[in-house]
Amino acid sequence: MTLVYFDCFAGAAGDMIVGALLDAGADFAQLQTQLAKLRLGEYSLRSESVHRGGIGGTKFHVDIPGMPENQACLEHVETPAEHGHAHAGEHGESLAISQPSAHDHHHHRGLTEILAIIDAAGLPARVTDRAKRVFQTLGAAEAKVHRIPVEEVHFHEVGAVDSIVDIVGACIALELLGVDEVICSTIPAGSGTVRCAHGELPAPAPATAAMLVGAAIATNPLVGEVTTPTAAAILTTLAKSYGPLPAMAVQAIGYGAGTRQGDVLPNLLRVFVGQCEPAGSADTVVELSANVDDATGEVLGQTISRLMEIGCLDAWATPIYMKKNRPAFMVSALCLPADAEAAETMLFEETTTFGIRRVTLTRSKLDRAHQTVETVYGPVRVKVGRRGGRVISAAPEFADCQAAARSHHVSVKEVMEATLSAWRTGTHNA
Repeated sequence: MTLVYFDCFAGAAGDMIVGALLDAGADFAQLQTQLAKLRLGEYSLRSESVHRGGIGGTKFHVDIPGMPENQACLEHVETPAEHGHAHAGEHGESLAISQPSAHDHHHHRGLTEILAIIDAAGLPARVTDRAKRVFQTLGAAEAKVHRIPVEEVHFHEVGAVDSIVDIVGACIALELLGVDEVICSTIPAGSGTVRCAHGELPAPAPATAAMLVGAAIATNPLVGEVTTPTAAAILTTLAKSYGPLPAMAVQAIGYGAGTRQGDVLPNLLRVFVGQCEPAGSADTVVELSANVDDATGEVLGQTISRLMEIGCLDAWATPIYMKKNRPAFMVSALCLPADAEAAETMLFEETTTFGIRRVTLTRSKLDRAHQTVETVYGPVRVKVGRRGGRVISAAPEFADCQAAARSHHVSVKEVMEATLSAWRTGTHNA
């Protein structure tokens, strides 16, 4: 399986993603040929070797007549009082709000039209699917931030070309490298402010922040827009998990250059491309922990139950000794990043703790599937775990065994043994 890992040590932008994949070996001529299938009007592409902080990389250019390089403007219809275009952000992308009038000569491409353009291009199926999903992520984020229907989110004709080329180009480059799975480092959110049509907004820009929900984010010393909306859409849509560089046989490393110069970190996005064996699946989870020395067993039981009710993957209590040799419990919960705030609130509300620790982890999982086994006690489901296509574990579903044991007046242990025996002999229905 071919894996690509995006190392966002200095942030990311759409052109940096394409540049990094080109630098890692994606063929520029083939990229041009594939992008030419999109009917986007007049533009040209360039790939340039540059240096950032003494490190060489590839700068990907989209040149559009009459438009300063990389000045992509995302627009939607709001109120007549909201007019104007913003200056380009740190990586060349910015948010602009406009109200098209009867005299507006610019064509505003909506999400539906952009998806139709991608569909009509006849690109490889995986490229089409990835690109459409990225645009749907971007459109949904803008609609959420501005409290408007997604149908009212539009790209200005010129800005849309740049955004489509970056997004579809990234998906084409992934396909040219044969990438099956995308993994990403933590994503720098940025700090300070971003200048856009409404003046100064906090970094990350609102749409970028909306897309980072559920992702793993981090801080770095750079100020301003460190990760652009286009990059956030690509990375959060396509990344299967977030975390450190995974185990892989590295085949190529590429650096994609942005436009910033003179920062404390070189304005580069690094990618690792390599092979790894399909070994189950992985995701990013958050582990919360709190030490509690003044809670009863009833309170701890209630807390664990409530944590599971709100969607935590697991919750537990571990006996510990705290300061002054006090017997206590460490209450812990495992949840998806999007559920971490709700789980923290629950821990504060249900216990007496004044502080909660939070750790972001990468979790490896067996690929799971259920099979139904016919036993003398009736049908029982078996949860089967595979790694790299090989069966590693099989366990009868306890609830099924419990129900069968009650109805046949036997022990649960007997039903579980009969179920595993039937599964091993292959008398199951896949």
